Amino acid sequence: MGSNASVGVEAAAAVESTESTSVSWKDFVQLIKPGIIFSNSITAFGGFWVASAWQVDWLKLVLTLLGTALVMASGTVLNNYLDRDMDAKMESKKKRVLVTGKLSPSIVLGYGIVLGIAGLAVLWFLVNSPLAALLGLIGLFLYVWIYTAWFKRTSIWSTFVGSFSGAVPPVIGYCAVTQTFDMGALILYLILFLWQPPHFWALGIRRMEEYRAAGFPLLPVVRGTYPTKMAMIRYIVLLVPVSLLLYVFDYVGELYFYGAVILGLYWTFLSLKGFNAEDENQWAKKMFIVSINYLTLLFIIMVISTTPVQAS
Repeated sequence: MGSNASVGVEAAAAVESTESTSVSWKDFVQLIKPGIIFSNSITAFGGFWVASAWQVDWLKLVLTLLGTALVMASGTVLNNYLDRDMDAKMESKKKRVLVTGKLSPSIVLGYGIVLGIAGLAVLWFLVNSPLAALLGLIGLFLYVWIYTAWFKRTSIWSTFVGSFSGAVPPVIGYCAVTQTFDMGALILYLILFLWQPPHFWALGIRRMEEYRAAGFPLLPVVRGTYPTKMAMIRYIVLLVPVSLLLYVFDYVGELYFYGAVILGLYWTFLSLKGFNAEDENQWAKKMFIVSINYLTLLFIIMVISTTPVQAS
């Protein structure tokens, strides 16, 4: 009787172990980092809307967001693939499917490649925008090979380099409409480019010891928090006037102007408070959350305040 009970317990444990390591669709969703896809899709939507000036082709909008999301998902999956060895050293990333072994590297690599091809195909053939597809390809290449595979592992300039690819989504949305890279596309690119370093460095300060243990030469790890805070404030202070260029060039109305000023000044104020913060981790956490809210609110106001096409 005792022997049978022991066998039953072992069998149950085996079943539980199998269930816990079985692959589900949620594992594939986790790989694409839905939060990153969602926040960047908001910027792609904003870029499309500003270029459309309220004359929106809804089917093209949906297809543009789909293609852009697939390309971004390809980048995040391939990022997971390349970073799997370093993720294993970080407490916050130890449950990722490549670290736990739930999915094999070859499957993840194939998954990322398929997503990228699908996204670029949607932008080129269904959105009918070779320029948007080219921007997607450039952004994907910069993110995967220049940022993830090279600079992220070797240089404190990694966050700066990563900003070149991270600023592409709103430009894809914009150029899907205009089919040209003009002043509007450049301003949108600069907004995202300047936003990213202080956003990511806030996370870097909060998880500095994890990044140190994993061997990432992130700015706060190599130089410390004070130089990082100085770098953050420089980007934010520059971001405020750059964000107002959309108003200066008449892409948006006064609502955006006042909203961008208020949001920018608040983020600047919070950044300055970091120099006297008693609890750096709490300050960094708040900076990270505010940075996400800043970008989301800025693009919502941008959409609402977009200048409509004037009837001729």
